Amino acid sequence: MNSLETIKWLVQDQVVHFVHLSEQRIESEQDKIFRYAQEQQLESIPRHLTSVHVIDCIGNNEPINNTALAEKMKLSKAGITKISAKLLEEGYIHRRQLNDNKKEVYFSLTEKGRRVFELHQQLHKLEEERFMQLLEPFKEAELHVILRFLQSVSSHWANKDQE
Repeated sequence: MNSLETIKWLVQDQVVHFVHLSEQRIESEQDKIFRYAQEQQLESIPRHLTSVHVIDCIGNNEPINNTALAEKMKLSKAGITKISAKLLEEGYIHRRQLNDNKKEVYFSLTEKGRRVFELHQQLHKLEEERFMQLLEPFKEAELHVILRFLQSVSSHWANKDQE
């Protein structure tokens, strides 16, 4: 095996390892959010991290409709409809029509949703600071290569999901 093939196999191994670590991080982030919510005396928080991220997106863009929410979250409209129905039922978001348009529905946060949004913002700020420190040793050209690689992997996986 030549050195190029060896490097490709090493990259593939690292991507698989990265996926496993990502799964663990998601579980860890969920646990962290639940613990922090208890410390802040929030009576409840959505069980799924995607629901927390939908609350975050609504909080950053309210009022926002289903289509814009799906685009910003890079999720299907059907997926957003399902998540938003659950968030409505649990009292995290409001739903209303604007401009007498019965078809177009806009979402905004309830007080309960606002508390989850603020909690998530605090935790995300800490994570962003840590991630920026991780990127600190890389030169701009290296960051461009990393970005291009990650975009390529994301695109490949998104296309695989559509097959």
